[in-house]
Amino acid sequence: MQMDTQLLLSVEEAADVIGLGRTRTYELVMAKKIQSVKVGRRRLVVQSSLLDFVQTLLLEQECA
Repeated sequence: MQMDTQLLLSVEEAADVIGLGRTRTYELVMAKKIQSVKVGRRRLVVQSSLLDFVQTLLLEQECA
């Protein structure tokens, strides 16, 4: 899979990228911690939001 060319990922693909399970990734999407869009019946994750999510986790750990 070429991450540089894909702007939208399925939730399953996004889960693979960040190393989490599909269910946990869906929870993060529904909690709006990871940005997503709905195209037809599909829920697609905005690829750039994955990096934002990880950076937020790092910042939270630095402050703790």
